[in-house]
Amino acid sequence: MALLLRSLARSGVCASRSQLLLCRHAAPMGTTAKEEMNKFWAKNTRLQRPMSPHITIYRWSIPMVMSVTHRGTGVALSGGISLFAVAALVLPGNYPYYLDLIQSLAYGPHFLAFSKFALAFPVAYHTYNGIRHLMWDVGKGFKIPEVYRSGYVVMALSVLTSIGLALF
Repeated sequence: MALLLRSLARSGVCASRSQLLLCRHAAPMGTTAKEEMNKFWAKNTRLQRPMSPHITIYRWSIPMVMSVTHRGTGVALSGGISLFAVAALVLPGNYPYYLDLIQSLAYGPHFLAFSKFALAFPVAYHTYNGIRHLMWDVGKGFKIPEVYRSGYVVMALSVLTSIGLALF
């Protein structure tokens, strides 16, 4: 019901007690965008409203960092899969050829473990944080202590899973 009312309000239809009215929330005819913008800033100055906050004035918190990291890992995973798919289609040779090529480089066990960790961490983090978001979708874990606790659990599980996969 709320979605229906929201969509009606966005389309310009407002419900009155007795009848349905059409209403528009727009600038009056004859004004330009520049005039409207000047009125907006004059009103904000008159009411001593601050400018819109920017990321530099916020104190970074665990939920904020985790949100940014979740988006970043999602973009990285999507880009990596797309790049791998395009490479598989375009590059000559087959998978065993490139696997032998990588093994012949002989970087050493430390570099190989680090590379495995670097590949495993975004997958593990995005998966565990996605489960955390699914729990939020059902209405669980919104209290501030629960948000921080689940954030720490996601980070710990992600690191431990990535280490486990890197050593395997």
